[in-house]
Amino acid sequence: MKKLFDEVSYKASKITTKTYSTSFSFGILALHKSLRKSIYNIYGFVRFADEIVDSFHDYDKSVLFNKFKDDAFFAIDNKISLNPILNSFQETVNTFSIDLSLIHNFLDSMEMDLSERSYNKENYNDYIHGSARVVGLMCLKVFVNGDEQLYNKLKPSAMSLGSAFQKINFLRDANIDYNLLGRSYFPGVQMDKFSQSDKIKIEKDIERDFQDALLGIKMLPSNSRAGVYLSYIYYYHLFKKIKYLSPSRLLAERIRIPNIEKLVLMVKAVFKNQLNLI
Repeated sequence: MKKLFDEVSYKASKITTKTYSTSFSFGILALHKSLRKSIYNIYGFVRFADEIVDSFHDYDKSVLFNKFKDDAFFAIDNKISLNPILNSFQETVNTFSIDLSLIHNFLDSMEMDLSERSYNKENYNDYIHGSARVVGLMCLKVFVNGDEQLYNKLKPSAMSLGSAFQKINFLRDANIDYNLLGRSYFPGVQMDKFSQSDKIKIEKDIERDFQDALLGIKMLPSNSRAGVYLSYIYYYHLFKKIKYLSPSRLLAERIRIPNIEKLVLMVKAVFKNQLNLI
């Protein structure tokens, strides 16, 4: 009967992904179907942890987060959880031998959002590593399917891609992060005085991350390359939109890409992958 519960758990992670992120849902659809389940399972876990620290303002978020963290490691150790999201996540962790240090790093970064309001260079780098780079490494474990040599070769590029995504999220969500949650992630930048020179400096940093990431994407197995490349070009498309905006507009609105544009990008990514044009 556990098999039936595992299927229900997987569907919960899939629904979570599709409900919270059309962008990652499109990216997952461009993966080979054999990979989709595990990536849904990872995203469901990541989404729930992030939701606790970002959304549950009327509750004791520290209590909720610590319970979620304890339950996550209990699930991994015992290969079961009554929380469907954690039950599906533990299956992926145990199947692909995902290093527990990656999960600890991720949860440490999420926990920082319970108290941190501004970041220096050190904790900014720690936050990005835990919130984004290690998520890229969790997914990479699935993509290489046990090939440790390829995993180690592609680690720097996977971390660069996660880093680029997170920094773009910081820019895209600056309005909510600063005005609603009181957070300022970029070290040395005062968001109430956010200038064009500040923005250009951040954008140059993101460009370097994108360049490093593309090198690794080209070396991914064919069954994962199109999906990862789609996420890459989606975020790069979003990045180009952000570059055209003034700092004041970034602090006043949240930039989005319409679903029709995402579909066009998906078709292009799959087509280029099939013709080995990436």
